[in-house]
Amino acid sequence: MAKIDSPVENILKYIKANNIKFVDLKFMDFPGQWQHFTVPVTQFNEDSFEDGFGFDGSSIRGWKAINESDMLIIPDASTMFLDPFVTVPTISLICDVYEPATKEKYTRCPRNIAQKASAHLVSTGIADTVYYGPEAEFFIFDDVRFDSKPNGSFYSVDSIEGKWNSGRDENPNLGYKPRYKEGYFPVPPTDALMDLRNEMVVNLMNCGIDVEAQHHEVASGGQCEIDLRFQPLVKAADQLLLFKYIVKNTAKKNNKTVTYMPKPIFGDNGSGMHVHTSLWKKGKPLFAGSGYAGLSEMGLYFIGGLLKHAASLLAFTNPTTNSYKRLVPGFEAPVNLAYSQRNRSASIRIPMYSASPKAKRVEFRCPDPSSNPYLAFSAMLMAGLDGVINRIDPGDPLDKDIYDMSPEELKNVPSTPGSLGEALKALSEDHEYLLKGDVFTTDVIETWIKYKTDKEIKPMALQPHPYEFTLYYDV
Repeated sequence: MAKIDSPVENILKYIKANNIKFVDLKFMDFPGQWQHFTVPVTQFNEDSFEDGFGFDGSSIRGWKAINESDMLIIPDASTMFLDPFVTVPTISLICDVYEPATKEKYTRCPRNIAQKASAHLVSTGIADTVYYGPEAEFFIFDDVRFDSKPNGSFYSVDSIEGKWNSGRDENPNLGYKPRYKEGYFPVPPTDALMDLRNEMVVNLMNCGIDVEAQHHEVASGGQCEIDLRFQPLVKAADQLLLFKYIVKNTAKKNNKTVTYMPKPIFGDNGSGMHVHTSLWKKGKPLFAGSGYAGLSEMGLYFIGGLLKHAASLLAFTNPTTNSYKRLVPGFEAPVNLAYSQRNRSASIRIPMYSASPKAKRVEFRCPDPSSNPYLAFSAMLMAGLDGVINRIDPGDPLDKDIYDMSPEELKNVPSTPGSLGEALKALSEDHEYLLKGDVFTTDVIETWIKYKTDKEIKPMALQPHPYEFTLYYDV
């Protein structure tokens, strides 16, 4: 039998054959941003996949104290891609974070948490794979300016597509600005971003990401979406970070800027990240059945777990103060903690596009793309598993038009938390389901709550808001 090269051997051959000069090592910080450093290929060999590379963990948000700062990253050979944005030939590898003294994976490393969640799923015997298909919406702007000082603060974003520019002198202004809430989805020239999204898709596919579709989204001012094919938990999170990296850098090469901030524009739709998920075992889908909307009993119990723990779950899936400017009752956001086969105002939807059992899945519509996908996907899995293990009844579906429901009917439908503070409070009171299998640790939960409170909630509470001057300056 012919010898099959290992992923490590293939990488070393690729480096030599393609005259690669640098290896970029990427890893995930606690809040949800990729970090990296780069080594020349002269410092990279087969031992690098065992010995790793040292770095200062005290400079990474939410991690080590300065007196215990030494840490280690070890690259995952299955994650290599050729970086299309670096001039000198460079490959990138996603890394896991380790404690150098023990060579154990660092408990606050989000990728480690996702790996533990996947292993815990297998250990339950319920399923062997959880698939995720995230739909991360984003805005493409032509200009962004913001500042916050002791004596003033402001922000300003702009887009050639923005309806607010319909009267601007653009030498010439050609019109074709998508009307507010009507960006879904007219053809060019009203959709001015077709070529740019196609360029993004080409770059994504060249880096090994399977893209299903791209399109303009609802909001005026450059809101877009590119849909990725579902993948197992860790790979789905890896690819979502690579997706954001490629989309942002493709935009920058075209002198534009991308944000995954959930609510950058007032009065129009915000950016969500609807997440499609399903459990499989031995190649067979477990959510297909004869129950409501073609769901199995397991699928319904999984929904029950998501709904029961939704308030605490949102501390990870909607982890910014800005997230809750999108999740506001009375608008189109999925704030109703209920499920439905078609109702998009429900927080959980069962898509009905296909009758195939393999397509049967649950769509959790609350999350947004500011989340750390390793933590968000892991928390979703743990909540759903709690529903399956404890046979949590999701209650009756919400198939009525929410806008036609009376206040009496609506009061029986719980809503998502109204702020990040409320979600963190829920997490502090409801996190036992996350600790199963040592997937999340008490330290991770406590550090997440403290970091978000100290670094985001408290500073926001202290900062005067520009709109307050509109409301109160003349008091």
